[in-house]
Amino acid sequence: MVPDYHALAAFHAVAELCSFRQASERMGVTRSAVSQAVRRLEERLGVALFQRTTRSVVLTEEGTALFERLAPALQDISVAVEVTTDRQDRPSGLLKLAVSSIADRFLSGPYLAGFLSAYPDIRLDLTLTDLPFDVVGDGFDAGVRLGEFIEKDMVAVPIADQERQVVVCSPGYLARHGEPSHPRDLLEHRCIGWRPRHDVAAYRWEFAEEGHEFRVDVDAAITVNQMGTMVDLAVAGAGITFGMETSFAPHLESGALVKVLEPYCPPFDGFYLHYPSRRTAPPKLRALINYVRQQRGRSA
Repeated sequence: MVPDYHALAAFHAVAELCSFRQASERMGVTRSAVSQAVRRLEERLGVALFQRTTRSVVLTEEGTALFERLAPALQDISVAVEVTTDRQDRPSGLLKLAVSSIADRFLSGPYLAGFLSAYPDIRLDLTLTDLPFDVVGDGFDAGVRLGEFIEKDMVAVPIADQERQVVVCSPGYLARHGEPSHPRDLLEHRCIGWRPRHDVAAYRWEFAEEGHEFRVDVDAAITVNQMGTMVDLAVAGAGITFGMETSFAPHLESGALVKVLEPYCPPFDGFYLHYPSRRTAPPKLRALINYVRQQRGRSA
């Protein structure tokens, strides 16, 4: 049987997005064309690949088996075409990244601006998320998040050597309420917490003492889902907060915020650019990998 690559690509897009409409938008064709391509593939294989209702599209057992085998092959084809057409060694195209909102070193304007200046034919599509995500399943080229959350089958390239989480507040808050001497003292202070979404647990306040890690379950007076608001509230003296040191850097430098409990806030492995180990990185992703390595080398 001669493969129908258009039909296979249509099937893959529908399976990945669970939607004929979204698949048609990704492929730049009509929804009818996608439906016909999938129907043609089902007829040639003699099996149903999807269970369709008015509200959902779900893979059948046969469809699931085909999708699992097909995805790596289509990726290899895509990379082969991209490499072949990259005649002038000028990486190009849309690079889709899922990035933790607290990866400040990576998200800083100069960092990304420098990358785009070095590779003007690449366009970036950044999705900022602090929820779990699947680089392959969610259609990203790569992700940026803390090393402890990266799956073992990923290739991970460090963005910087180490990061640190710190406890901060305004000088005015310290003058009114005094300085905590141990993380447990935070239970007696007004704290400002953060979480990425209203139905997700708040970010943990984690510390270390004599080599032993522990956390303090603060009873936050305020909890927000936007990092900038959390920082603004701390600067205004609303309470003590906790987060990546880089998130507070400008306000620490100006004196609007001060660090407390520093002996209990050791450095740790920080953020990594990561991508599937079973994929051959296309030129646009290789360009970002090389740029990350160069920037890390300069900051070392």
